[in-house]
Amino acid sequence: MEKSVAVLGLGKYGRSLVKNLYELGADVLAVDCDEDLVEEHAHCSTAAICANLNNEDEVMSLKLKDMDVVITAMGSNLTASILCVSVAKEQGVPTVIAKTTSDRMSTILKKVGADSIVDPEEEGGARFARVLMTTYLHNCFKLDKNMFMAEMNPKDEWIGKNLKELNLRKKYNINVVATREDKGLLHFVDPNQEINKEDHLLVVMDNDAMKVLM
Repeated sequence: MEKSVAVLGLGKYGRSLVKNLYELGADVLAVDCDEDLVEEHAHCSTAAICANLNNEDEVMSLKLKDMDVVITAMGSNLTASILCVSVAKEQGVPTVIAKTTSDRMSTILKKVGADSIVDPEEEGGARFARVLMTTYLHNCFKLDKNMFMAEMNPKDEWIGKNLKELNLRKKYNINVVATREDKGLLHFVDPNQEINKEDHLLVVMDNDAMKVLM
């Protein structure tokens, strides 16, 4: 069953969400006060509506109660974010996610009912810092406060050995989920296959394992 998602605010973050969610098969409602942006995203959303997200009547008219998820993507507009989060929760939306730009804004939006908070700039900076600090990582995504998923090159001492020999789970507390051979597609890992220098490994690890790789 497809998931219905409302993205309120078509800034850079909101636009990216709309396009990617729609491509993934979601039923997407895109909303912004800019008519040009709304028109531009009509082709990559299920419905695109021009509305003033600072106006309670206009937000109420969006019928957010019909959505599985509402995402407020107006990180620079606290007033509109508070209004939209409040209305969405009052209308019984199961999951409301709010974009923020400060700790204070995060605290306020949690108090008015946001189920989850995202700070793309902070998360992006933290991810880039981890990649920058090690020669092995290409991408790194935080799963929670202690766990990460990363795509990485094998360490020199891993090359020519298979995962059974390396026993990375026991030695580093690293779980190899999949491998990518020479920029190809990811595929499930064969524990008996030797690791090559060109391979990329998709791994899940904790903070301690991350520090070992730096």
